[in-house]
Amino acid sequence: MAFSSSSSGHDKVNATINIVPLVDVMLVLLIIFMVTAPLMAHKVKVELPQANLDERPDTAPPALPITVAVTDNGDIFLNDQPVTLQLLESSLAVEAQKTPQPPVNVRADKTTKYGMVKEVVDLAQASGMRKVGFVATRESN
Repeated sequence: MAFSSSSSGHDKVNATINIVPLVDVMLVLLIIFMVTAPLMAHKVKVELPQANLDERPDTAPPALPITVAVTDNGDIFLNDQPVTLQLLESSLAVEAQKTPQPPVNVRADKTTKYGMVKEVVDLAQASGMRKVGFVATRESN
């Protein structure tokens, strides 16, 4: 509320609303909206790919996982059968062609060198296997 002093001696109260703070707030809001409005529009148009779920067979049973074990001395086992790297590569390439593709579980001794495990994982990925995981035992407390 604003008060006015008059020279007539009568003290009257001026009961009008002071709109200056309201105008200040409105101007700040207007500036904020003017700055953020261009950011709301996407400048680069990207055409997103459509998912094709029709090819997925509903009746296909899930594939059994393939287990690749690597011992600390570098021996490689495919489903508990000893194999060489070349035989492993060809076996994984054949498995990669199946639908649905089975996952590959890599097991290794805790003393196995990381380079051997990495070589097996890289070989599986290069053969076309999409799901390559690791098997570990839960640490007991």
